[in-house]
Amino acid sequence: MKTVIQRVKKASVAIDGKEKREISKGLVVLAAFGKNDTPEECYKIFEKIKNLRIFSNEAGKFDYSVEDIKGEILIISQFTLYGDCGRGKRPDFTSAAPYALGKQLYEEFLNIALKSGLKVESGEFGADMLVEIHNDGPVTIILD
Repeated sequence: MKTVIQRVKKASVAIDGKEKREISKGLVVLAAFGKNDTPEECYKIFEKIKNLRIFSNEAGKFDYSVEDIKGEILIISQFTLYGDCGRGKRPDFTSAAPYALGKQLYEEFLNIALKSGLKVESGEFGADMLVEIHNDGPVTIILD
């Protein structure tokens, strides 16, 4: 599993040019699943994400997690994180989970997040999405 975590002031996703889902202060999580990933990894990665101390205290030091600040999370499926650009001009996605497994793992990851008690919004697996991110800092963390 690969994730890109961005601390945001606000973010939204429009799905297929219609439905729009929004969060305020919190995290955007771009999540991709590999062909050998398991549901247990989803739980482990989400626990790490919700406890990452990447929100600043009064002195400007990273001291608080999204859970500490009662922030919100927007989760977007992003299989292209598995794009291998080492050869040729076109990314190779053979390490990404096949569609059915990727969807299953995304839904598992989303369900874990929804049970966290935080406000969680999401994109839609396999949909055409327009994501608007107001990166705060900017702070961007890669976790895999």
